[in-house]
Amino acid sequence: MRDLPLPTLPMAELATPRSADTLAARRSLHPGSPAEVRHARPGFQVVWARTEEDVRAAQRLRHQVFAEEMGARLSVPPGSPAGHDIDLFDPYCEHLLVRLHGEDGEAGEVIGTYRVLTPDAARRVGGLYSETEFDLTRLRPLRSKMVELGRSCVHPDHRHGGAIMALWGALAEFMVRNELDTMIGCASISMRDGGHAAASLWEQLRHTHLAPIDVQVRPRLPLPVDELDRHLPVEAPALIKGYLRCGAKVLGAPAWDPDFNTADLPMLMRIGDLPARYRRHFLGA
Repeated sequence: MRDLPLPTLPMAELATPRSADTLAARRSLHPGSPAEVRHARPGFQVVWARTEEDVRAAQRLRHQVFAEEMGARLSVPPGSPAGHDIDLFDPYCEHLLVRLHGEDGEAGEVIGTYRVLTPDAARRVGGLYSETEFDLTRLRPLRSKMVELGRSCVHPDHRHGGAIMALWGALAEFMVRNELDTMIGCASISMRDGGHAAASLWEQLRHTHLAPIDVQVRPRLPLPVDELDRHLPVEAPALIKGYLRCGAKVLGAPAWDPDFNTADLPMLMRIGDLPARYRRHFLGA
């Protein structure tokens, strides 16, 4: 998961459209599956990408946030269009979009996105994005019903609770509809201060929100927390706070991503661990 600025954050045939360059070949949907997610808010709607251009719109937003705003060094496949954040996982993922309502009633600009890699899709592409940063061996028993969330971002002009809550509601519906129960990904923390805030946050969370040892993971390029100040009075970024409120656990120490200049915390969240108030909000249960 690549989670940078947000407000306050594979299996059998799925009940959402397929994404990017393999759309035409994999158009079969679960009977009765909605094209549009029913978590609209005034001024915008949440939809699953149905065409390559939908995916391209999400990739342009990701480039704007990650490269232009945050200064990430993006490596894209040869021949990729300029101004897009693209990687080899994109054609295998489902892409969830928040769009503004256009003046003529048509779908407008994409102002928020998540991508979802399902268990079957992970097998086709050969693994998870998170495996480039962490050894996920201990998560093998969970994989048949585990999705990876990533590349989430919201346009700087729209970082308010409505957009992210709508995205989370759509994700929860997706999980339940497709009988999936676990979400993993990486929550990113800026290292503009050299990594001290990230090390201090890890020091806090390992005492309060660390997952059981049987599902803990190890970073391939660890943040050198022992060389950093781990005792700053830092507050968790809003996205991480939101995940923790929903019952998420931290799976281990942060990895350092030099291309994005972030410390990435591996996180896991189970639908069964959603507190009652969030289950009611997202699922009506």
